[in-house]
Amino acid sequence: MSKTYTLAEVGKHNTEESLWFVIDSKVYDVTDFVDAHPGGESVLRQVAGKDATVAFYNLHRHEVLSKYEDLCIGTLEGEKPQVVTPKPGDLSLVPYAEPLWLSPVYKSPYYNESHRRLQKAMRVFTDTYVTPEAQQRELDGKKISQELVDRMSAVGLLHMRLGPGKHLHGVNLLDGAVKGEEFDYFHDLIMSQEGVRANARGFQDGQLAGMVIGLPCVMNYMKDQKRKKAIMDEVFSGKKYMCLAITEAFAGSDVAGLRTTATKTPDGKHYIVNGTKKWITNGVFSDYFITGVKTEKGLSVLIIERGEGVETKPIKTSYSPAAGTAYITFDNVKVPVENLLGEENKGIYVILSNFNHERWTMACATIRQCRTIVEECLKWSHQRLVFNKRLIEQPVIRQKLAKMIALVESNQSWLETITYQMCNMPYKQQAQHLGGPIGLLKMSITRAAHEIADEAVQIFGGRGLTQSGMGRVVEMFHRTYKFDAILGGSEEVLADLGVRQAMRQMPNAKL
Repeated sequence: MSKTYTLAEVGKHNTEESLWFVIDSKVYDVTDFVDAHPGGESVLRQVAGKDATVAFYNLHRHEVLSKYEDLCIGTLEGEKPQVVTPKPGDLSLVPYAEPLWLSPVYKSPYYNESHRRLQKAMRVFTDTYVTPEAQQRELDGKKISQELVDRMSAVGLLHMRLGPGKHLHGVNLLDGAVKGEEFDYFHDLIMSQEGVRANARGFQDGQLAGMVIGLPCVMNYMKDQKRKKAIMDEVFSGKKYMCLAITEAFAGSDVAGLRTTATKTPDGKHYIVNGTKKWITNGVFSDYFITGVKTEKGLSVLIIERGEGVETKPIKTSYSPAAGTAYITFDNVKVPVENLLGEENKGIYVILSNFNHERWTMACATIRQCRTIVEECLKWSHQRLVFNKRLIEQPVIRQKLAKMIALVESNQSWLETITYQMCNMPYKQQAQHLGGPIGLLKMSITRAAHEIADEAVQIFGGRGLTQSGMGRVVEMFHRTYKFDAILGGSEEVLADLGVRQAMRQMPNAKL
């Protein structure tokens, strides 16, 4: 049982020899901490012997208190802490911080109990295991630890990130939260949205995003079934890493402009691959490269193993090196013809086959990140004092928040509508009807991210430009949201795709 003190008792400890203060009904003795305080000694002297709750939350995030909980010596007599301290798995009580289906007062036709079980299990896993490592790796730039990869593999997270399918059947998914046979695209949506709550954009891609967009090419197009199973087992177990190597300095969205070549040997048993790839996520540490190449009469896709003639170099980008973004050189790499995925010269179908799911997954993630920024801004505007008023009391701030909330909720609703179609259309129909809508959805969400990032920095001011402290989440989002506007197809390309697909359905209608 912790000791209790009156405010009068705390007030006596305001000297050089003894410095106490109160934060949210808890009494802290910082006498021996004064010299080590990152913000300097004078700040602490100003609140010595007083209730420093308002002053503290005007400068610090709540999580700082858990870092220094050993300085807490008791509580104020007759009082209890009022500030919510979330535990792993908890839902946020801040309005609009969670999608409406997770709010008790709202109903949704899309989610059942298995979705709720998965959401709870995934949030506990993310809060407990992913977030601590993500924050550390985002700063030091190192790749994801094998320990975390092994842990993710053991509970089926790597399997689930590829979406519904037979690869999930019979697999332990988060200790039975959902059965592989019942896993649908709303489960997939939950995995995407819960997985990005660690708020570490570089690590987010470093968390084997290359596998998510690369392995489906093997699953769906590798002809040698025995070899396919072996590769899938290696990757799903976390023993081997994979990336999708399509983009070059010469060609991004223009896939037909690739210059990496694959020339067959005279005996027809191998391809000799020469060329380069750029901005390849996870390329720095990958063992397998799903590679777009030019063959004799068109585009083909090969699975290339790291080995002689394959060299990878890290590329510095706006987010953390934890993503493993690489420049890849293929120098006379000898690749068995059995490593061809799909048909020779028809690789465009292999590449396009996973675009819808990749773009949809990115849309899921981006709108969840936007929602986190809304939560950050709502919290900050309620605790920040300016001109003797809370920020939330300024009409201009409320207007910014209204705009941000509306963008998040409208795009989440559109996302769920498209997800419902995905659950009720076979793959062929999805490919035929959803390419345009998903492209427009991703464009809409990344445009929303642009607006939300801009408004958030205005709300946070200088803190929104600082990589630590109160505005660190906003700063990270503002610095990295553009990745989702470029990767997987730029906004302009996807917008044009959406309209062109609509044009194909256009009747001979007149005004």
